[in-house]
Amino acid sequence: MAKKIYDIKPPKTVTRADEELKKFLEGGTQKKPRRPRQKSQPKIVKQVFKEPVKEVVKEVAKPKNPVKRSWRAPVFILILCAILIAGGFLYFKLQRVVITITPKVESLTYAQIITADKSAGAVDITNNVIPAYYFTATKTNIQDFPATGNASNEGKASGNITIYNKYDPPTPVTFRAGTHFMSDSGKLFVSFQKISIPAATKSGSKITPGSVQVQVQAVEGGDGYNVAPSNFSIPGLKGTAYYYSVYAVSTQAMEGGYAGKVKKITSDDIQGAKDVLVEKTEADALTDLRSQISDEYVLLENAILTDTSDASTEAKAGQIVDTFSYQSTVTASAIAFKKADIEQFARLYLLSKMPEGKTLLADGLQVDYSATRVDVSGGKISLTFNFSSGMHQSIDSNSLALAVMGQNDTQVKETINNIFGEQVINTSVNFWPFWTQVVPNNQEDIKIELKFQ
Repeated sequence: MAKKIYDIKPPKTVTRADEELKKFLEGGTQKKPRRPRQKSQPKIVKQVFKEPVKEVVKEVAKPKNPVKRSWRAPVFILILCAILIAGGFLYFKLQRVVITITPKVESLTYAQIITADKSAGAVDITNNVIPAYYFTATKTNIQDFPATGNASNEGKASGNITIYNKYDPPTPVTFRAGTHFMSDSGKLFVSFQKISIPAATKSGSKITPGSVQVQVQAVEGGDGYNVAPSNFSIPGLKGTAYYYSVYAVSTQAMEGGYAGKVKKITSDDIQGAKDVLVEKTEADALTDLRSQISDEYVLLENAILTDTSDASTEAKAGQIVDTFSYQSTVTASAIAFKKADIEQFARLYLLSKMPEGKTLLADGLQVDYSATRVDVSGGKISLTFNFSSGMHQSIDSNSLALAVMGQNDTQVKETINNIFGEQVINTSVNFWPFWTQVVPNNQEDIKIELKFQ
């Protein structure tokens, strides 16, 4: 009888190993199935499954299309975690509150007579004194000014003449200084020296005149006296026997005569130069003085003094010159005080008069002053001093922050009203982030601000 061969085991012979093999072949598991251990199984069954099982395992172990996992799920999880962490940080670490309080402001006003004294070393509200500071500057200027007066200036012609003496009988002739000589053109010249003319010499009927050469000058200025070589007579000898025997001759033309207009200094020129230069020197001295005084000082216009120690010139009225020099020296001095000292005096004085439990308004100080008496050389200024400032209820931010911890908006306002009453006009509470409803328990997260109307 022939043997039967089965491709598939009958249902009644299926074992657990068979079920695992089936799942493996269908892709339900990656674990290789155990080889079945069946004692009662006929040999032919082993032969039927031996080769096919090996081939199936080999084919499934290396799948051609492995399953790909999505990246979206891990990223979504990371983003969600980051949001949760940030939210927790904001909620627990960044919570804060700003409490804005508007206090009631009252006014303090006072008037005082105070003295700024250069001998004072500090602000003294007991004696109503503040320090003063002395400044000085000296300036010297020299400037040329034009002469405005008019004058005539004429040059006088001069030259040499030879005087002859042919008087007979031969006799020497002497003329005093200042003797005049007239040219044949009618121009008069003068000699400024004593003249001695020797006598003529006579030989038979021939007479050789004695002679001497002298310098003469025209008696008037002008180019009309620049005469050509001429013959000269001596007017003083007219009517005497010597008039025709004593005479003079020039061999060269006279030179140097001219006429023109020139400038001369007048008394108005000197006074005008003084006025202009002193004013300029004062302005320069004041400029130097002000450059020493910075913006931290107060310099009143009536606290400046100028002194002219020199205003002079060597020129004289009537002097013939085109220009002349004038010199002046001015000293400017001033006494000033510091703005900070005025403000310090006002604050100290107001603090001494302010009721207990009040605080001065930080930016509310107003100061007005005017000088009633100034002594620059003595270094003192008397000032009429008016000053005022606002004051408000003192608020201790640290104590108030401790008092409102853990309170909501309404409770915070009630607490402030109970503490300060009418001394506070308004209170606003701003929480952050928006979901915060109560004041944090960390004092550093509580900020208290004062706002003034």
